[in-house]
Amino acid sequence: MALIFVTGGAKSGKSKFSEELILRLNNGKQENVYLATSLVFDEEMKEKVRLHKERRQNNWITVETYKNFENNLNKYFLKVENEIKNNMLVDCLTNMITNIIFEEKDVDWNNFDKKSYVQIVEKLNKNVENSVNELLNVANQFENIVIVSNELGMGLVPNYPLGRYFREIAGKMNQVVADRADEVYFVVSGIPMKIK
Repeated sequence: MALIFVTGGAKSGKSKFSEELILRLNNGKQENVYLATSLVFDEEMKEKVRLHKERRQNNWITVETYKNFENNLNKYFLKVENEIKNNMLVDCLTNMITNIIFEEKDVDWNNFDKKSYVQIVEKLNKNVENSVNELLNVANQFENIVIVSNELGMGLVPNYPLGRYFREIAGKMNQVVADRADEVYFVVSGIPMKIK
């Protein structure tokens, strides 16, 4: 089993590279599971999802979820002779984190005191960390798993609390996944560079 982490900027070619990587790793006996973590909330996102599906064609089983991975993926935990398992692509970690953050509907990110901010962040950190750990624990049920994420720490510091928090928690979770990964790739302008 290989856990591979692919990171890079927006529109850097991460998803395309990751899809091609999984298809190369497939030995012909597995199914390729595409774990889509985004929520479709507007026409722009709907079009983006359509283009991704069109590019993948029929080589994938799509599972749409950003949490409860054990329950949502257990029918793809393939147990056959010779212990051949399915492959999975997770696209992407930052969408997953975004959805978990926005489950907290009552948070006014522009208007809270220090005490309530600390409580909110502690709760969100726990929720995000639990979901990332669950995803990583499920990884051993697959032959190969590729997790895609955005690299957020190379731009300006956001000037609003939600942006700063998102950048911080996403960066921490990227580090957790990269540490556990067997291989890590950084994609720039469609060019993947192996960094681990």
